[in-house]
Amino acid sequence: MGFGQTLVAIIAIVSVAGVLRTLLGGGGGRKHERIMQSIAQMQRQEPDPETDRLREDVRGLKERVAVLERLITDQSSALDREFEKLKQMD
Repeated sequence: MGFGQTLVAIIAIVSVAGVLRTLLGGGGGRKHERIMQSIAQMQRQEPDPETDRLREDVRGLKERVAVLERLITDQSSALDREFEKLKQMD
């Protein structure tokens, strides 16, 4: 086995070991611990009042859009009649 083949084999072994370590959740080090702590902290946080307000705004806007859609579809025939009346006036 030549030097190049040995080098490729070592790189392959190290790469496979790194992937396995990541997949199996082992040895993430300090960075892994910080990420896990951040996730745990985000799960423990109380709901943000601003987020709740925005959710209510979106809910209200959805209701308004639904009302507008209903008005447009329900009164389309009435609008057609009004247009016909205006055309007949000419």
